[in-house]
Amino acid sequence: MDKDTRLDTNWKIQTLLIGTALGALTGLGAAYLLTRRAEQRGEKLALTSGQGLKIGMLLAGLLQQILRLGDE
Repeated sequence: MDKDTRLDTNWKIQTLLIGTALGALTGLGAAYLLTRRAEQRGEKLALTSGQGLKIGMLLAGLLQQILRLGDE
């Protein structure tokens, strides 16, 4: 493997690892906030299918915006 190929692969791996870590931390933070709110209200956490759909659409929009970052 030559130096250019290693550098090309290196930034890809670094980007994937950073993205994975940020996604995991964001998901953990969201789960923590949801469970904390449910505990404060004294109820069990329950998301409806409508709420799940809203979250899914929000995430799809976020991913679309991230993909557009490279187009500018």
